[in-house]
Amino acid sequence: MSNKNKSVMIFSGGMDSAAMLRMAQFNSGELHCITFDYGQRHKREIECAKIQIEHAKLVSFSHNFEDTEIYHKIIDVTFLKELITTSSLTNEEIDNPDVKDMVGEAQPVSYVPFRNQIFLSIACAHAESIGADTVYHGATQVDSLAGYWDGSEQFREQFQALIDLNRKEQIKLMCPLLAMDKKAIVEFGASSRVDYKYTYTCYSGDEIADVTTPSSSLRIKGFADAGYIDPQPYNQDLTEFWKENKCVPFPEEVFLSKEGTRGP
Repeated sequence: MSNKNKSVMIFSGGMDSAAMLRMAQFNSGELHCITFDYGQRHKREIECAKIQIEHAKLVSFSHNFEDTEIYHKIIDVTFLKELITTSSLTNEEIDNPDVKDMVGEAQPVSYVPFRNQIFLSIACAHAESIGADTVYHGATQVDSLAGYWDGSEQFREQFQALIDLNRKEQIKLMCPLLAMDKKAIVEFGASSRVDYKYTYTCYSGDEIADVTTPSSSLRIKGFADAGYIDPQPYNQDLTEFWKENKCVPFPEEVFLSKEGTRGP
C-alpha cells in the first residue's frame, strides 16, 4: 500500500466501529481515529477502543502495511453531559430501554440529541485542518430502523450536502456499514481479523453486558445468524442458545508485536 491519503474516523470501541476500523485502515495512508468521552454511561467502550487501535497497528504490521499510519485521540467533551440530560446514556437517573420498550418506539430514550452531528462536525474540522479527504462514520441500517434518525442514509446525504458547502476543502463522508446488518458485520470481522472479544456493545455500562438491552440483543442475534458464539461476556448463560443455533467459537486472533510478543 503506497498511497498516503489521510482519513479521519469516529471510533467508539464498539462492534460496528471495530469492523469499520479494519475497512478504513486498508484504504488510508494515514488514519486518524477520534474517540469521544462525552460522559457516557458505557465508558468501558473507551478502554476497548484503545485495545482495538493497538490491534489495528499490529494487523498493519503483520500484513506488511507498515506505511499505514494509525493515530488515536481521546477527546474530552464531557461537558455535553451537563447540557444533554434527556438521554439514558448521559443521565443515569433515566433507565436504559430494554428490548420490549423498543417495540413501536419512534425514538428510544437512549438517543443522544444531535450527538452524531456534534461528533461529525468536530471530525470534519479535524479533517480539514490536517488535509484529510475522508471522514468515516459507523452508522448502520439497524440504527435507523431502531429510531436513531441520525444514523440513516438520508442523514448521511444531508450532512454530505452541508459539507459540500465548504469552498476550501472537499471532504467525503463515508458510512461503509450503512448497507450491512449485524450478521454481515460479524461475518466481515471473522474474515478480516477483527477481535470482537475486545469490543463492548451494551448501554448498561456494566462490566458484564446485559442481555436485555437492545444493543446487546441485536449483537447476540447478529452473531447467532452468522453462526458464531459471541466472545463478549453476558450476565446470563447463553450456552444453550448458542447450541440451539449451532454456533461455533468466533476465530480468536493472536496479535504479535514487531518484537514477537503477544499483543493486548
